[in-house]
Amino acid sequence: MYRIPTLISKKRDGNELNALEIQFLIDSVVQKTIEECQIGALLMAIYMKGMTVAETSSLTRAITYSGETFHWPQDWNGSVVDKHSTGGVGDKVSLPLAPALAACGMKVPMISGRGLGHTGGTLDKLESIPGFCTTFSGDEIKRLLSEVGCCIVGQTKDIVPADKVLYSRRDVTGTVESWPLISSSIVSKKAAESLTALVLDTKFGKGAFMKTEAEARQLASIMVEASNSVGVKTAALLTRMDSPVGWAVGNSLEVIEAVQCLHGNGPADLRELVLQLGGHLLLLAEKVSSAKEGADMIACKLHDGSALQTFQQMCIAQGVSEEVAKELCEQNFTKVFRKSQHTTQLISPETGYVHEIDAMLAAEACLVLGAGRNNASDAVNHAVGIVLETTPGERLQAGTAWVTVHHDNEPLDEAVVQLLQRSLLVKHEVLNVTSRVVDVIV
Repeated sequence: MYRIPTLISKKRDGNELNALEIQFLIDSVVQKTIEECQIGALLMAIYMKGMTVAETSSLTRAITYSGETFHWPQDWNGSVVDKHSTGGVGDKVSLPLAPALAACGMKVPMISGRGLGHTGGTLDKLESIPGFCTTFSGDEIKRLLSEVGCCIVGQTKDIVPADKVLYSRRDVTGTVESWPLISSSIVSKKAAESLTALVLDTKFGKGAFMKTEAEARQLASIMVEASNSVGVKTAALLTRMDSPVGWAVGNSLEVIEAVQCLHGNGPADLRELVLQLGGHLLLLAEKVSSAKEGADMIACKLHDGSALQTFQQMCIAQGVSEEVAKELCEQNFTKVFRKSQHTTQLISPETGYVHEIDAMLAAEACLVLGAGRNNASDAVNHAVGIVLETTPGERLQAGTAWVTVHHDNEPLDEAVVQLLQRSLLVKHEVLNVTSRVVDVIV
C-alpha cells in the first residue's frame, strides 16, 4: 500500500513516479480518499517538476480508465475518429469537419466543450440553433452515430471522472499551464471514446494559449506520444492563430459561416483547415494512401452536398425541427437566428495592406459584447459578434469599412471600438499570406 504524502514528496523532489504509483493516486482521486490539500500539492509538484514521457503516458492511461469508456459495434472498427483543437478565435472547424468525415463513412463522436475566456465553445455555437441539444447519454451517442455517422455533444458524466476533479482544481491552484496535465486531460477524454484515430489542431500565436511555435510543438509532441501510448493513432497539426479563423467571431455568426463552408464556399483559411485536418484523419485511419488524397475526399463531400446533408441530419437527430434544419441548410439564416438589435461598421483610418487583425483583441471585443463568458456560469448572447470585411493580405482603402459589429447595446460600447481598432494593423508593404498549417507532428 502506497502513502499519498510519500508519493507527493517523491514528485516534489523531482523523482519519477511509476505506473502503479500514478494509478494509486488517480484511484484515490476517484474514490475520494485523498484530501483536497493533497490534490493541490500533487498538482503543484507536477507543475514544478514536470513529468517524463512515461509518466505522462501512465497518467493519461489512468485518467482514461477512471470511468466508463465507449464500446462500439465490431463493424465500426477502424472507422471511429475525432479531432481536438487547443482553442482559438473564430474556430468553427468542427462544424463542417464532423459531417464531412461522416459523409466519408467515418464515425465521429465529437465530444466538445463550452467557451471560457477568449476562446469560443463549439457547444455554444451549436446551441444558437433553436432546439439543438448537446446532452446525451452513452447509449444515445451510439444511436446518433448509427443513424447519422456523427454527433457533437458535451461530455457525459461517467467519462473520465478523475479529469473532472483535477481539471477544476488546476484552475484554483495555479497549475493550468502544465504540459503533462494539459496533455493527459485532453488525450484521456479522447481515448475514452475508443477512437481509431485522432487529429490535434495545436494552435499558436496571439489568439492561442501557446504564443510561440516552440511551445505548440512541445505540447503537440507530448500529446501525440501520450495518445499513441493508449492505442489511438494520432497526428498534430501546428497552426497559426494570430488572426481569427475565417470572417466571423460570435456564435450564430460562426454557424452561418460553417454552413457556407458546407456549401463549398466560405473563407479560404477555414476550408484549408477542414481539408487538412480531415485528410490527415482519413490517412491515420488508413482509408486513403496520402493526406492529399484524404483532403480531396473531404473536398468532394463539401462540393457534392453530402456533407451538408449529413449536417442537416445531425441537427434533426440532436433536437432541431426538420423545418429549422432545412431553412438553416438552405441558408435562410434570418428565419433561424435572432439577429442582433444593431450593426455598426468600423472604418479604416488609412490605406494599405492588412498585415494583421489581432485575434486576442478581437476576442476581447466579443467578450465585451457578450458573445463569450468570463465565468463558467455566465450566459452567452448568441446573436452578437463581429464579421470581418477584410482579411490579412488584402488591400484596404482609407474610409472603407473593415469590420461589422453585431451588438445589442446602443450606443456601441467604446471599449469594443478601441479593442477592434487596435487589432487592425495596416502597412504599405504587400503581405505574402502563407498557410495556417506550419507542420505536422506524428
